[in-house]
Amino acid sequence: MSSAIEQMTKNANWGALAKATELKKRIFFVLGALLVYRLGTYIPVPGIDPRAWGSFFEQSEGGILGMFNMFAGGALQRMTIFTLGILPYISASIIMQLATAMFPSLEALKKEGESGRMKINQYTRYLTVLLATVQAWGVAVGMESATSSMGPIVPDPGTFFRISVVITLVGGTVFLMWLGEQITARGIGNGISLIIFAGIVAGLPTAIASLLQLNMEKGGNFLELALLTVIIVATIGFIVFMERAQRRVIVQYPKRQVGNKMYGGDSNHLPLKLNTAGVIPPIFASSLLLLPVTLAGLGGIEGEGIVSDISRYLAHGQPLYMLVYGALIAFFAFFYTAIVFNPSENAENLKKYGGFIPGIRPGKHTADYLDYVLTRITVIGAAYLVLICLLPEILISQYNMPFYFGGTSLLIVVTVTMDTVAQIHSHLIAHQYEGLIKKSKLGGRGGKKRR
Repeated sequence: MSSAIEQMTKNANWGALAKATELKKRIFFVLGALLVYRLGTYIPVPGIDPRAWGSFFEQSEGGILGMFNMFAGGALQRMTIFTLGILPYISASIIMQLATAMFPSLEALKKEGESGRMKINQYTRYLTVLLATVQAWGVAVGMESATSSMGPIVPDPGTFFRISVVITLVGGTVFLMWLGEQITARGIGNGISLIIFAGIVAGLPTAIASLLQLNMEKGGNFLELALLTVIIVATIGFIVFMERAQRRVIVQYPKRQVGNKMYGGDSNHLPLKLNTAGVIPPIFASSLLLLPVTLAGLGGIEGEGIVSDISRYLAHGQPLYMLVYGALIAFFAFFYTAIVFNPSENAENLKKYGGFIPGIRPGKHTADYLDYVLTRITVIGAAYLVLICLLPEILISQYNMPFYFGGTSLLIVVTVTMDTVAQIHSHLIAHQYEGLIKKSKLGGRGGKKRR
């Protein structure tokens, strides 16, 4: 009986999907935009020797460049127009969110509504261009000074080459920023997250093939391969469980009399997710770690001095890298949660509509209680993010696993998939309600005609 009901539900969902014209347009738009992004990761930057760059990248892909290449969707390995990826925009968003929390003028601008949000987005775009310009210049200078076993990477270095690289890479980042905003507005899901998701998923087949080849080179230890598969599947299951976990705060609404009838008296709950920040903390932490190390590695300043020491100690798999990475994830988990959920604002909304938490007085006491509960569950959420992101990093550094099987990449893939599927279901439910409303209106008109 239950299986028959599930089958009927699936058939109803697929039938609704076939009828939901707007949803189909949104899905096709997302697929087309991601196809454009993937094509752009194969358009090379002018003025470099691809074979020399490929040889140079193979010598250092196990380090920080490998992780940068994963977030860029393989564009760094091919040195294409999307080499910088979307990370400059993410770094600019981090800086603007920190500035909004620190400067009252920006905080007031944020509270102005849609106009204020548009201004902050505009400032974020300007900052993205500035950061991308600095990183692109560092990439150009670094490629001029780097050599590989097949000779120099740049056959004709000079000012013209640097300017052309800066224009190409900055243009690629700005295009991805625009493409991400278009996906968010006209597609399904968060555009920036989907671009990173597409880059990671596109590299999975190659990563699986390289993992199998590495296992065969070690003598074909299938027990070790099976254990690794179990670890990956268990990690995915744990991520799904933790992302769905929530703390439900009971909210009671008092009864009120209107005329001769009684209304209200219902109880509801306020869901507080265990991981309110989602996948944002690992992405923010990775982008901040990649920024200085990339400038040191690609900027041609790997010599003696403090920059070289920082670059070496923050290399992938080093204890300092693990410590800083975990600390940044925990910090952004609390920081982004504080931005997304405001206890005082939610307490005021409950008070406005007559809702209250049993045993807690409305107003400031409710805000303090929500802040107390949210802080406790965020501690668990931050610990979960740190655990998921750091344990696979140890496997990567110790056993030379591809970055695609790391905790950060798995977390991004699973979370973005869950978020996109949830939004598709929301569109389907909204379409079903629209169909019911239309049918009720038609039925009402038919009834009037029959009368």
